[in-house]
Amino acid sequence: MSLRHDQLPQDVEQLSRMVLDLRAEVAYLKRLIHGARSEGLSTIDPAQTSLDLGDLSAVPVAANDDQPDGSRHKARGRQSAARNIGFLPKHLPRYDVIIEPESRACACCSGTLHHIGETTSEALDVVPPILRVKRTIRPRYACRACENGVVQAPAPARFMDGGMATTALAAHIVVSKFAWHLPLYRQTQIFAGHGIALDRGTLGAWVTRVAWWLKPLYDRLLTFIRSQPRVFSDETRLPRLDPGRKRTKVCQLWAQAVDDRPWKGPAPPAVGYIFSESRSAREAERQLVSFNGVLQVDGYTAYKTLARHRSKSNSRPLRLAFCMAHARRKFVDVVKLTGSPEALEIVSILAGVYQIEQEIRGQSAEDRHNTRQLRSAPLMRQLKARLLDLKNDISTQSALSKAIKYTLTHWTGLNAFLDDGTIEIDSNIIERSMKSVALTRKNSMFVGNIQGGETFAILASLINSAKLNGLDPYTWLANVLERIVSGRTTINQLDTLLPWKWKADQVGQAA
Repeated sequence: MSLRHDQLPQDVEQLSRMVLDLRAEVAYLKRLIHGARSEGLSTIDPAQTSLDLGDLSAVPVAANDDQPDGSRHKARGRQSAARNIGFLPKHLPRYDVIIEPESRACACCSGTLHHIGETTSEALDVVPPILRVKRTIRPRYACRACENGVVQAPAPARFMDGGMATTALAAHIVVSKFAWHLPLYRQTQIFAGHGIALDRGTLGAWVTRVAWWLKPLYDRLLTFIRSQPRVFSDETRLPRLDPGRKRTKVCQLWAQAVDDRPWKGPAPPAVGYIFSESRSAREAERQLVSFNGVLQVDGYTAYKTLARHRSKSNSRPLRLAFCMAHARRKFVDVVKLTGSPEALEIVSILAGVYQIEQEIRGQSAEDRHNTRQLRSAPLMRQLKARLLDLKNDISTQSALSKAIKYTLTHWTGLNAFLDDGTIEIDSNIIERSMKSVALTRKNSMFVGNIQGGETFAILASLINSAKLNGLDPYTWLANVLERIVSGRTTINQLDTLLPWKWKADQVGQAA
């Protein structure tokens, strides 16, 4: 956009408007180039491409919690691909393949060559899963001098009476479904490739039995989550078969999670899912009856009803912290739909707030609180003032007006992060935990019945909590299941099998 001096308007108000529009366009293109992929604006108005922005490579990207923690870097320049060629993990077992020359005789004098060194290179190899049959042999012994002297070791406990699968195989099937989203019918096809004919119903029975064994551990996981002072909550649909209606019934999978890692707090990360046929406030109250503290959620009415009831009854206070990402997404949608410079201005202000959040991630709660009060609070005040200005100047039926109304209605909860360094700016932590559920649901489509929904919730909770704590889910589940089934870990010791305590125990043994 190039204008000569005589083409510029002389009115101060028009000039100010032009400057604001240009700033909005700059922020718009910055977000297109550097913004989060999950909410990036995919199209550029051709009229805006003539704007000369110079070199934008040094412009910092707006922080976004939509991405996993490991993908955030303070240096936002172009990064090289992550490779570990030549640096394969030391814990992996090694085997040697020695390649000798065709002859060890000197080509000149025919004398024997002597070893002076070697060249070593490493490559990552794999041994495909091997199916095998475990034979358990229990010899019987008898005394020749007595008639009743037969002795035989008792049969070891099995996770399923009369079943033909070991706990290791059952753990493999469960992890394949709930960690790597491989539905049971595909697993039966894999077994068929090995010459093993297994019915999908058989695998389903094994999975259900594993969930039965793990139910007490799942209950302890939920108890731990709800005992924390800050909990994230969300819900998503989980259809189940409804034979009487000859179609599926849309049920709900609620999720509650804790994660203190952004401020290096004491609580380990964990997520628990709860299957329910209802999405009502009464169901939310039933699940969270023992919880009091900060509940970070989206704007779903059930949570607001729950908080209102708690406030009236003066029992177990509940404070709602709302998700800034949900509010921001509404303005991003307006920009995508209409290219509104006003909406783009709001997104630009929020990008500044998220940039600060990125910078303070991993700092102490006190440092986060101080920085937010010093830098984020003024931006939030600026944001509210701009929203109030726009509210009276636009149609109440417009998409922008609806986005503004949503933000102002939830303003107190959206600002909760300013007053407490332990509160996150959004609930993307729980939304990331929903992605695993969505993938499993996409491949499996529905659960067969209520018990199937409860099985889904139990196993998804434990598997995903193990992943959150950096564990290999198969290694953890196979060990935990074997210890529970065999009785080596008693019912009053189950807390030691929770992923974070199990991990600490393994580290202690290794040390």
